Amino acid sequence: MLPAQYRMRRSADFGATVKRGRRAVQANIVVYGRQSDTSPDGDAIGVPPKVGLIIAKSVGSAVDRHRVARRLRHVVRDVLGDLKPAEHVVIRALPSSNGAKSDALRTQLQDGLRVIRRSGGGPR
Repeated sequence: MLPAQYRMRRSADFGATVKRGRRAVQANIVVYGRQSDTSPDGDAIGVPPKVGLIIAKSVGSAVDRHRVARRLRHVVRDVLGDLKPAEHVVIRALPSSNGAKSDALRTQLQDGLRVIRRSGGGPR
């Protein structure tokens, strides 16, 4: 389970991250990331990163989608320490993620985060 303080819950946060964030397409997932809007002085200290998952019906049955979600949540827990304060990350599972192993998903998430940060983190 992903700790509550790190879960993205608001639809507006999902939409802003997907629309205005950077995107990195991997084999089984698409990683969207952006630095969230913080206070006017840009202070992000003490603001935890937020992570959201998008798992569409194209991934498979409800059982398959829940299995993919559990794997992704487990993988995200491993990389929470690498996320910057106030960073928003959305992970979209592609249909091929249904058969992917956790190690492959972890590697793809780490690669996706690296691509997003290398490209500057600004809008697409």
